[in-house]
Amino acid sequence: MSELASPPSGAAAPWEGGAPTTDAAPTPFVPEQKRPEDAPTVRLGPSSETPTVPAVPSSTIAGTELAGRYRLRTRVGSDAAAGAEFWQAEDTILRRDVGATVLRRFTGESISESEAAARADEIVARALRAGSFEHSGCARLLDVLAPGTGGIPHDVLGVAVTEWVPGRSLAEVMADGLIKPIAAARAVAPLAAAAEEAHRHGLVLGCDHPQRVRITPEGRAQLCFALPRPNVTAADDIRGLGAVLYTLLTSRWPLSSADAALAGLGAAERSPGGSLVPPSEQRPGVPVELDALTRGTLGPAGAPGQVHTAAAVHRLLDEVVAEHDRMALFPPADDGVPSGPGDVWQDKGRTVTPSDPRRRRKLATGLSALAVAVLLVLGYIAVQLGSVFSEGDAPPIKVDGGAVSAPAAAPADATQPDPAAAPGGVAAVAGVQVYDTVGDRDNSTRVSRVIDGDPSSGWSTFSYKQQFPALKPGVGVMVSFASAVQLSELTIESPSAGTVIQVRSAPAPDAAFDETVPITEVTLRDHSTPVSLAGSQPVTHVLLWISKLSGGGDAHSSEIDEVQFRRAGS
Repeated sequence: MSELASPPSGAAAPWEGGAPTTDAAPTPFVPEQKRPEDAPTVRLGPSSETPTVPAVPSSTIAGTELAGRYRLRTRVGSDAAAGAEFWQAEDTILRRDVGATVLRRFTGESISESEAAARADEIVARALRAGSFEHSGCARLLDVLAPGTGGIPHDVLGVAVTEWVPGRSLAEVMADGLIKPIAAARAVAPLAAAAEEAHRHGLVLGCDHPQRVRITPEGRAQLCFALPRPNVTAADDIRGLGAVLYTLLTSRWPLSSADAALAGLGAAERSPGGSLVPPSEQRPGVPVELDALTRGTLGPAGAPGQVHTAAAVHRLLDEVVAEHDRMALFPPADDGVPSGPGDVWQDKGRTVTPSDPRRRRKLATGLSALAVAVLLVLGYIAVQLGSVFSEGDAPPIKVDGGAVSAPAAAPADATQPDPAAAPGGVAAVAGVQVYDTVGDRDNSTRVSRVIDGDPSSGWSTFSYKQQFPALKPGVGVMVSFASAVQLSELTIESPSAGTVIQVRSAPAPDAAFDETVPITEVTLRDHSTPVSLAGSQPVTHVLLWISKLSGGGDAHSSEIDEVQFRRAGS
């Protein structure tokens, strides 16, 4: 994948016919000459009292190794206002790509060495303060080489190393043509979230330069190079967010035209009065909210509708995206961009891309495998159904307490019972859990013992010093079935006589208590207590709610050893 390369230092100025090129030879880093309207916010003026820094040969060329670890590979841009170069570099120890922002000493300006060092110290100090800040909207800072670090060239005043952001520059994205306005809003939202978080911590990103931002393969704008100029403020970040959005909507950079030319972008159009031409006047389909957002972030200070915080930018972008998602079922307004393959609404004249033969073969193979699997499942079901209907004379299976066995064969002369008059069998339980509306669930790891078919093991509540509902309203056992079942009877095995249990149906295992419906209430006897559920409605979840514990004094608790449900007979 090609990277956008800025012109080597000393190339012709953009308005003199210069074009972005890659570094072909070691050349000194000289700030590009700017027209007055393109000048950066702060420029360091000449000093007549102190000697100027003599011109020195550049030593930041492709292949230069910094601190014995980071090898510069491709220069992808520069920020003259910060005296910074942007490089794609290689971490030779961890064998990975990184982004390197290299602060260079200006060789064409009349500033003293002490002034250049002081400016670098301020920029690097700001980067060190931001070292603990991490956000998905900006590349993570990995290393900072402060002035005086061994192994860096003599004309390098500092280096910041960040994660390399894969993807494309703004110019490369715009070279493919305009993108949909909603895609632009989705792209800028993560960058706005990063700026919001940084400003909350008293930090700034410096996203007001087009070559500091890249678009990831997922379509997210991400800050990729650190070390902004020393006087950058939160207000500059807000203007930068508006500029990135404006560029994605119009393919033109609205801030410095010199920065736009270096980045390979056109300068934004302006009216005769000097104001920016809104994106909606340059292309159709731009939502009025995005139009207002670009005006509010890029307009003059104090203008009506000015946006003052990154949080406001982030919130408005999220609202635009959410509204678009809500209206996705309605035909979109024409935005001048052809529909994509994944769009719900397609252009009538859209050309259908021929299908890939290899993909068709893979799809056919997958469908064949699926058909074979379906046939095997249908065959298994047929065999099982055949065995059920062919063994009509076999004795019925008896299920008792979870154990499955076949009863002994009846004598030949015994009278066979009428199957229609036989009572319903035991209902199989699919799951069980402790139900507690407050506090910890009592002995939740042991609750499965109430359905294990072994009355000698059981589950018990905690021991409470006071009777319910002094400390809590109660505690229960929620029993779930695989599907709705009509029950006729419930048997509870328990040694805790006097325990009061409400039997309630529930719409879900985690339903609120107010959503459960009472079926009946029972006071447990010692050992086995049958509970009639005749006349109840089919249920999927049954709650055994203990509203009164057994015991007395300062030791109140109840134990349930086994529960068994029977289906209604027919």
